[in-house]
Amino acid sequence: MILHELEQTIIARKSANPSSSWTAQLLSKGPEKCAEKFGEEAVEALIEAVKGDHAALTSEAADVLYHLLVMLASRDIALDDVLAELSRRTAQSGLEEKAHR
Repeated sequence: MILHELEQTIIARKSANPSSSWTAQLLSKGPEKCAEKFGEEAVEALIEAVKGDHAALTSEAADVLYHLLVMLASRDIALDDVLAELSRRTAQSGLEEKAHR
């Protein structure tokens, strides 16, 4: 799965020289910067969703997924943990899940 491959690349970049990789540079700035960048990309995706530009939204959605994985890596949260949580939630209705929050 491409997201797992991307996650492995991001994890490998955690120990890379920040001058050699955008991902390493971002991770070296800490979880707060990673979260900030994720937020920026999410807003850009929202803007494209409202505008209705499919190509631009597709591009921004890819940025959101990448920056989500970077943010998760900055806090040592594995993609599989997020996928397990999604799987757990599919066992119940969305309304039921929301009621338990």
